This record gives sequence, structure tokens and C-alpha cells, in this order.
Amino acid sequence: MIPIGSGQTVRALKKTVPIFLMLLVMAASCAREKKAPQRPAAPVTVATAVKKDVPVELNEIGSVEATSTISVRSQVNGELKEVHFQEGQFVKKGDLLFVIDPLPYEAALREAEAVLARDSAQLDTARKDYERASELIKGGYVTRQQFDQAKNTASALEASVRGDQAAVKTARLNLDYCYIHSPVDGRTGRILMNRGNVIKANDDKPMLVIYRVRPIYVSFSVPEKYLAGIKRFSKERKLEVTASVPPPASGPLAGVGGEESRGVLTFIDNSVDTATGTIMLKGTFENRDDLLWPGQFVNTVLKLYVRKGAVVVPARAVQTGQKGQYLFVIKSDDTAEERGIVTGISFGPETASQTVIEKGVDAGETVVTDGQLQLTSGVKVEIVGRIDATAAGKPPERAAGVSGTAKEAPPKAGKAGIKGGKTR
Repeated sequence: MIPIGSGQTVRALKKTVPIFLMLLVMAASCAREKKAPQRPAAPVTVATAVKKDVPVELNEIGSVEATSTISVRSQVNGELKEVHFQEGQFVKKGDLLFVIDPLPYEAALREAEAVLARDSAQLDTARKDYERASELIKGGYVTRQQFDQAKNTASALEASVRGDQAAVKTARLNLDYCYIHSPVDGRTGRILMNRGNVIKANDDKPMLVIYRVRPIYVSFSVPEKYLAGIKRFSKERKLEVTASVPPPASGPLAGVGGEESRGVLTFIDNSVDTATGTIMLKGTFENRDDLLWPGQFVNTVLKLYVRKGAVVVPARAVQTGQKGQYLFVIKSDDTAEERGIVTGISFGPETASQTVIEKGVDAGETVVTDGQLQLTSGVKVEIVGRIDATAAGKPPERAAGVSGTAKEAPPKAGKAGIKGGKTR
């Protein structure tokens, strides 16, 4: 062994240290020469932000109402003899519906006419007697009492004749009431009184209910915060309302239906419902094709105005984080960039909903719609799918409501433009 602190120890250390340092330098150099493993590109689905016109609309659930509901009742008593329509038939104003047995009322009319004829004949005689008495009293051939009696007899018979004329009118009216006609154009319901039933005049139970369905109403309620904007736009023009029933997704009639009916807004209620904070509106529809049915629930869309040249992306591209809403944009070097955005309204069907971008993305930029969980700014991406934003970006039939902020004010709306969250 070499004693510690001897000269030999010092010389040995001087020889060893340079060798050790050289080995460290060589190891570090080798480590630098080894390349760090690269992260594989993240697979993503993308779409292109497009610019288009977007209608700003309110979506609500509405109910269909007939413009008139007529309960048909008899105004005379009698047996129901005839029914001249089928249940559910569309009838026109003036069409014959029911016939009550007219024989008793025909007899009553003939009797009233006979009484009128008798009293009219007596009145004619009384008037002639009065005329003769008027001439004779001038020569003193009749007394004043006889003259007054002739006069009063004629006056009494005149009153009787007027009463008989009223009785004839009443009898004729009752006979007319035996023939019940439709008071409106409409669709009939179930027949509630069948042939052979004895009908009571003005019975509590109607014989038939007719719904006037051309035109027809659709009533719906919207939050009161939209009232000012709706009133402003309705003063400028007739606001369009559409109503539709989604076709069933399953069953024997799956996919059948879903047609839209178009009408106009014709009624804004005169007060806000304080219990719900909503205002009731009504749209009027021609309903020539009978798509709308009284009592039916429908998806109702009120079109307010059209947002021109909005930048639109698929709604699933929009993410929400601690700093607010953002999305990922694919740059020219195939890397992702996280970008904060300001969103506007969302619209379209739930499976292909789209969102207006007020700030943060320009038309033509590529945004990520699927695969965001693997991304951060600067991560390399591999595009494995692409959504056809042009096809998806056709002017939508309806919007899912009003949301976000409106950077671009609607035409002539000033500060009363519609803002706020999605309605429904």
C-alpha cells in the first residue's frame, strides 16, 4: 500500500485524475450524439372555417291551436233524423250537417200562417168599418161611441196581425233551425249525437265540435329578455315562423314526416307571465296541406334577422378551459396552436351543430374537430379525417337559439340587438 500523504500518493493521483476527466468528457460527448426520441404525430380530424350568412332565430316548443272551435248544438227540440257528413270530414261554411224532424215545426208554421190569414181578413173588415164611420160621423149618422169602437177594433186587429206575423217568423225560424248548417269552414270531430236520438234545445252536450284549421295558430313562449328585439323587428317586417314535428326515429313509421310549415308572427301577448318570465307569441299558418293539427306539439322557430358573412366552425371544435373557450388551429408546418376565441350563436341539428366565431379564427383556417385531448401548442399532428365544411355550411334551415355576443349589429337594430344564451 502507498502511505497516505506520501509523494508516491500525490504522483498516483496526478496520473489518475486526467484519465477520469477524459472518460467523463467522452461519456458526455456520446450522450450528446444520441438523438432524443421524437413524439409521434397526434392523429386529428379537422375542418375549415367558412364564411356564410347565418339566420338568427329562436327555437321553442309550441302548441297548435284552431283559429275557431265551434260546438254545434240544436236550437230546437226533436228527433235527429239525418246526418249529412262523415266523422273527420272537412266541411265548408253552409254545408248541411244535421236534420231535426221538421214535421212538428212545419205544422206549427202552417197554424201560425192560418191565424195570420184570419186576423188579416178581420183587420181588413175593421178598417173598412172605420173608414165608413169616419165619413158618417161627419154627417151625424153615427154616434161618437160607435166611431171610437170602430177605431179601436181596427187598432186591436192591427196589433193582432203584427203578433201573428211575429209568430209566423218564429215558426219559420224554428223550422229553419231543424236544418243545422256548418257556420265555418273546418274539420269535423266525432259525432256525439246519432240518428234517432231525441235532441234538446241548447243542451250542455254538443252534437259535434268543428275546428277551423285553415288558417291555424301556433302559440309559443319566449323569455322576456327577447321582447324588445322581437317588437323592433316585427315593426320593420313580418317575422317568419316555421313549425315542424321531427319524424319518429324508430317504429313502423320511422323517418316519415318532418315537413315544415311556414307562417308569420301575428300576435304578441299584452303582458309578461310573471310566474315564468316569458311572453306568449302566436304565428298564423295557412295550413293548406293540413300538416298542423290542433293540440299538436311542434318545434317552433322564429326568424329574427340574418347575420351576414359570419365565420363558422363545427361546434365540436370549440373547447372550454380554465381561461375560457378555445380551439386548436393547424398551422402550415402541421403543428397545433391553441387559440382563445369569442363565440357567437350556435345553430343546426344536434349531430352537426355549428358555431359562429366572433373573434380568434379567420375564414379558411383549419381547426381541429376531434383529437384535442392529445394536443398542446406546438405538437405535431397527422390529419386522418376532414369534415366537409362547405357541405355542412349551407344556410341552415333553423338556428338552435341565440347565444354568445353579437359583434355585428343586425340591420336597423341599433343597441337593441338580440344577445344572450341559447334559448332551448
